[in-house]
Parts: sequence; structure tokens; C-alpha cells
Amino acid sequence: MDIEIFPYRVLGSDTTEKLLNDIESLEDVKRTVIHGPRFPKTEETLPPQYRERRVININGEDVVLKVKTGRIFVELTMESTVKKIEEICKKQDIKPEDSIMIGNDVDEDLCSAKLGFDTYLITDTIVNRDNKDYSDYKNGSFEEFYKDFLKGD
Repeated sequence: MDIEIFPYRVLGSDTTEKLLNDIESLEDVKRTVIHGPRFPKTEETLPPQYRERRVININGEDVVLKVKTGRIFVELTMESTVKKIEEICKKQDIKPEDSIMIGNDVDEDLCSAKLGFDTYLITDTIVNRDNKDYSDYKNGSFEEFYKDFLKGD
């Protein structure tokens, strides 16, 4: 099962480091990927308080943070871990209502809605094993998602 944490704000380095440490400490997490705009390469000229490109430590491993965190993709094996991730997000002031789960699997991806996450189903590649009605949830093609959420038009 994959979930996506999509904060409506870009996270700073400190918040990213804390969030990733908490998520990566969960036994069920197989993989975590962050996505966002790249930091400028010329940050050395900025005052130290504005420098975000730095080494963060995730569970004892140094990682060079090269992007501001806009989205976090988490691969899990158990649905029950979603509740733990919700608690981690709350601890970092990332509220479910400020996030969105984007997916294509009616059974696996809509479980996030039960926790208060906004959801969006990509219908181009929909997986709907039991032919469930998902019309009450936001849904559409990749193109519609891009237009509605990423471009804001």
C-alpha cells in the first residue's frame, strides 16, 4: 500500500528531518520518498538562518537534503500503519485535513479518507476489484488532477 502526504505548505529542513525519522522508525515502512522544489545551489551567500540545503540525519544515516519537502510518498504493507502516520503528522503540525492522498486503488487508497485525509483517485489507471462506488470522492484523470491541484487553474 502506498500513501502520499501532501501538505499544503512546503516543509523546512528541521520539520522534514523530524518527520522522516518518525516515519522511518515504523517497522512497516518499506520506503519513503520526498518530492519538492530544489534548493538553490548558491545558498552559501544567504544568512545561515535561511540555508535549508544541509545534511540531515535519518535513523543514524546522513542524507544531503536537496529539496524542500512538498510531498512525502510512503510505502507500507499494513493499513493499520496509516493511523500511526496520522499521529506522526499531527506531532509535526501536518493535519490530515491539510494533506491529500492521491492514488488509483479504491480499496487501499480511500482508507486515508477515514482518517480525515482529503483523497483523489486517478481514474486513468483505476483499480477497483469489487466495483465499489467512489463517486463521493474526488476523482479524475491525470490531466484533470494536474489542472485542479498542481496548476490551480
